[in-house]
Amino acid sequence: MFYDHTKIYVKAGDGGDGSMHFRREKFAPFGGPDGGDGGRGGSIYFEATTSLNTLVNYRYKQHFKADSGGAGARQKMHGAKGEDIVLMVPCGTVIRDADTQEVVADLVEAGQRIMVARGGRGGLGNVHFATSTHQAPKEAQKGEPGEERWLTLELRLVADVGLVGYPNAGKSTLLSVVTAAHPKIADYPFTTLTPNLGVVEIGRPRSGDGTGFVLADIPGLIDGAAQGVGLGHEFLRHIRRTRLLIHLLDGVSIDRKPWQDFQAINRELREYDEQLAERPQIVVLNKMDLPDAQEHWPELKAHAEAAGYPVFAISAVAQEGTDELMAYAARRLEEIKQEEVERAASQPVADMQSPVLRPQPDDSFTVTKEKGVFVVRGKRVERLVNMTNQESEEGVARLQITLEKVGVTKAKSVDLGYHCRKRTWRSQKGERALLCCQVVWELSRSCPRQELFSRLFLRERMAVSHFDMIGSYE
Repeated sequence: MFYDHTKIYVKAGDGGDGSMHFRREKFAPFGGPDGGDGGRGGSIYFEATTSLNTLVNYRYKQHFKADSGGAGARQKMHGAKGEDIVLMVPCGTVIRDADTQEVVADLVEAGQRIMVARGGRGGLGNVHFATSTHQAPKEAQKGEPGEERWLTLELRLVADVGLVGYPNAGKSTLLSVVTAAHPKIADYPFTTLTPNLGVVEIGRPRSGDGTGFVLADIPGLIDGAAQGVGLGHEFLRHIRRTRLLIHLLDGVSIDRKPWQDFQAINRELREYDEQLAERPQIVVLNKMDLPDAQEHWPELKAHAEAAGYPVFAISAVAQEGTDELMAYAARRLEEIKQEEVERAASQPVADMQSPVLRPQPDDSFTVTKEKGVFVVRGKRVERLVNMTNQESEEGVARLQITLEKVGVTKAKSVDLGYHCRKRTWRSQKGERALLCCQVVWELSRSCPRQELFSRLFLRERMAVSHFDMIGSYE
């Protein structure tokens, strides 16, 4: 079965937790902290290979999760690294983000590899937080969660020349004659239900005396394919990479003329992709061994030459004119490649279509108010919260200091002062400060005083990166 598109879920491994351990040995009083770091979680990669032709491996399994990193241990022992996952896909696979439809990667050549989900970094052990004035830190970082996302995979066959035309025009027969491919051939429409590939050799390309190219046979198109009639546009994605199209016409069609078929197929191509309809084409009338095709040949030749298309008359079954057609296609393909090189050389660097990279600093963040709650979003601040052990008083205090250094406190424009015993409040910023005062009031009534400091800045029931207030404790 030809399986050429799917949707999968990938989840990188979480980082291992750092260890909060102290050295305890005989004759080593006050040994100090010796907790090791957690290991990095496994990442997920995609790699292109020539050993696969379809995406059928992802038909029954769509969820992939990498191993998490191991936790740190005593004696500064580092946690084990999570094993990476490498997912193999056929050459020509386009990977998109399922939510934004942004192209993540286009793997064309064998061996190309792209990381689609990065494993979380391991948390630091308490040995990293020891200083000359704080020699027994009781805090360690949690592992960073690994990235997760939904991806869509779309296979586009890598071919130089594509065969298009109505069903039963003889495309599969022509492919079997000029290449070593063996597609299904029968005397009824829609014999070809999946694309087929073949390699055309002109001369002796292996000894350097000739050339060759990849020819793709696409299932037949009919009127109304854009609305899903017949096989619709299901497989037209596979000729998007082609540089040249061979438009094969049936010379013995009863109710249609060859030039009408040519115009109808081009309308369908234009509805699918405007650039595809503008691609260079070679008009070919097939079945010239039959009298009806010979009668249509003068009219078709006149129309094609008037429109500026090169035109050929062949008989795929009798193998008449096929060598001349393939030789011309090879020459035209070389001309197109040369034109692309010259066009790229003459194009100014500023006008070249290349990816624009806009890296965002890790320290950047946004603060919004949603349903009465201040929501802070940012790569670094979210990582800080995720890797903070909320059960550790020292860890939450360090989080508060770090957020102040990053600028979250200043960005939220909250200037509060309060005293828990007297429950008096001072506010200078209006509504925002008043909201935070109400949150602190609720916490002060529901929490013992010694727990108020820890739960004030990040309530346990709030989601990651949601902060009710940022202030200072008196």
